[in-house]
Amino acid sequence: MRPYPFTAVVGMPDLRLGLVLSAISPAIGGVLVRGEKGTAKSTMVRALAGLLPEVDVVEGCRFSCDPVAPDPDCPDAPHEVRALRRPARLVELPVGAAEDRVIGSLNLERALTEGITDFQPGLLAAAHRGLLYVDEVNLLHDHLVDTLLDAAAMGRATVEREGVSVSHAARFVLIGTMNPEEGELRPQLLDRFGLTVEVAASRDPEQRAEVIRRRLAYEADPDSFAAGYADSDAQLAAEIAAAQKLLPAVELTGDAVRRIAEVCAAFEVDGMRADIVTARTAVAHAAWSGRTEVTSEDIRVAARLALPHRRRRNPFDAPGIDEEQLEQALRDTEPPEDPGPPDDDGPGSGAPPANGEDGAGNGEDGDRSGERGTANGEHGGGQQQSVGAGKPYRARMFSVAGVGAGAHGRRSRALTDAGRTIGVRPPGTRQGRPHLIATVRAAAPHQRSRGRDGAGLVLRPGDLRFALREGREGNLVLFCVDASGSMGARARMREVKAAVLSLLLDAYQRRDKVGLVTFRAGAAELALPPTISVEAAAARLEGLPAGGRTPLAEGLLEAARVLRVEAVRDPRRRPLLVVVTDGRATSGADAVARAHAAAEVLAAAGVASVVMDCETGRMRLGLAAELAAHLGGEHVPLGEVAADALATEVRRRAA
Repeated sequence: MRPYPFTAVVGMPDLRLGLVLSAISPAIGGVLVRGEKGTAKSTMVRALAGLLPEVDVVEGCRFSCDPVAPDPDCPDAPHEVRALRRPARLVELPVGAAEDRVIGSLNLERALTEGITDFQPGLLAAAHRGLLYVDEVNLLHDHLVDTLLDAAAMGRATVEREGVSVSHAARFVLIGTMNPEEGELRPQLLDRFGLTVEVAASRDPEQRAEVIRRRLAYEADPDSFAAGYADSDAQLAAEIAAAQKLLPAVELTGDAVRRIAEVCAAFEVDGMRADIVTARTAVAHAAWSGRTEVTSEDIRVAARLALPHRRRRNPFDAPGIDEEQLEQALRDTEPPEDPGPPDDDGPGSGAPPANGEDGAGNGEDGDRSGERGTANGEHGGGQQQSVGAGKPYRARMFSVAGVGAGAHGRRSRALTDAGRTIGVRPPGTRQGRPHLIATVRAAAPHQRSRGRDGAGLVLRPGDLRFALREGREGNLVLFCVDASGSMGARARMREVKAAVLSLLLDAYQRRDKVGLVTFRAGAAELALPPTISVEAAAARLEGLPAGGRTPLAEGLLEAARVLRVEAVRDPRRRPLLVVVTDGRATSGADAVARAHAAAEVLAAAGVASVVMDCETGRMRLGLAAELAAHLGGEHVPLGEVAADALATEVRRRAA
């Protein structure tokens, strides 16, 4: 089926512009497309490849070397330079791809038998001088993210295997799409995307109807539909090519550079990449507009695309940019106008300063201060608001005992494809990376019987051995939070929410899946089904109400039900249950006994658990510690959730 035409996509002007600018200037660093499902993100990205100018490559080179300046370190060198023109490639990197498929692999059999370094290129080599597209990039495994970061930073991909090193050029435009509901990107990878664009489905019925008509027409006859937009796509491709030719002639004046730096400083972005990307984007936009000098409009457009995702200070901050703040920053960077001769109302004329600058009154600023105080509840009464969370901190690391085999992460021990080598997989297992020494040992006793007479080994497929590696996995961290009246004191609830928020931040950093069960007023509720979006969990936690009796047993039974369902959906991901409670059970007859029975059900199922004890005050009943004993889990007082609190306690006990 032919790709959907780029110009046939309805709406989404920001996405269209971001993709076009990245095509004009690959040095921008690509585009991250964020948006809800079903918004044609992937459709537009795949359609972009048809608009890119063709590239000249060395004929027969698997690494797309430029015939004008072939890479002397290319694995296919030396080249017999014959130019071949072909379309620019759009290479898709699947989320579940193996590392060898991404960076390439060495043929161990040929290396041992013939002494030849036979390197099989991966997806990074195929994407060189083209586009690398990652759909659902936020779901990409950590070891693949690390590989992308290295290639994006160095412009080269390096494969190290059993003492053999192969390196090749890997410069590409990185384009990723993601649904924020499924979790955010690691900050390191997020910063590697030059631009970011938010997309959403139109709420205009006419525009939605046009989308339906075009999609149905395309599915009925793709060739005829594409032919109807061939001229408009060709015109857009010609405009992109013209902008690429104009790009070197665009002047970025010293004043424009200063304004870009001041705008980035006004938004307090980290590092200098934002300034550089904004400058490159402004130059590309000027070329796209047919200008040879960067203007204020170019800087405005560039800042709107390059800065939103660089303003996040923690995983719970939503990317975005304040348009009014941007306009104010641009106004502040404008060169001052010539004031001309002073008039009668100038300084020293005796006229009262505007805005009460003589100190006699606060003027508007004073009024605004009063408004802010009232709005924040600092003065006077008002409606009671839900208790917010305190500031998160670095939490202790809790893990699941034993060795798992789940998704790549950073929490519990697991057998993975990446990590340190701890042994050799059983013969006949062809999974992971080859183990050189074990392979040689398996083949060595048979060399005479196989008639070896050369320098290399005589190998058989059964001689190959593969490494057994141990790394870290991500877990399912299910929070079971007591929201009853006994937890409702403002100071306590603020402290509890801060602790849970800190554990959520830790789960984000360790690539865990999270879920949230709450119980109060006689019932338990699954407030958030298991997801990798810790932002969603933080939002649910922020608005968590408190009050009523404490149905502890119901909360534990609901947690057990959620874990049973999740074990079917994602059997490799081991769970960690975090129960946040003071241990009281006050709902229904035999509430305490039922809670302990529910805890023993979880313990019998082998669920690893932690009880975060929220009981405070001098007179403590120790109910949370009893619950932890029935769960067979770890008991942690609320004040010891912080990592530095644990270190302090260890030092105190040692003394």
